Amino acid sequence: MLAIKFKKTGKKGQKHLRIVIAEKRSKLDGRAIDDLGWVNPHEKTANVDKEKVLRWIEKGAQPTASVRNLLIKKGILRGKKIAVHAKSKKQEETKPTPAVEKSENS
Repeated sequence: MLAIKFKKTGKKGQKHLRIVIAEKRSKLDGRAIDDLGWVNPHEKTANVDKEKVLRWIEKGAQPTASVRNLLIKKGILRGKKIAVHAKSKKQEETKPTPAVEKSENS
């Protein structure tokens, strides 16, 4: 299955992200099929080829959550943004547990 996802490039501390088409389970630094644009998170700028993105989505490529949120922000896709980050471990550990009542007669 094909996915539209980010590919990290650039130096340490100066990363840039490429928006590429690649296999869903391939490595982030792996081989890409097509290049759709770029994102500079330091300057908060992005350039996305709208026609290529829409053509790949018609062919069945699914964007990852982060890429989908970017495409919605740029106006290429419509819909609600997806929460990208999962809950932290501290939040999971502090979940209330059901109280079990013990009978004193047993």
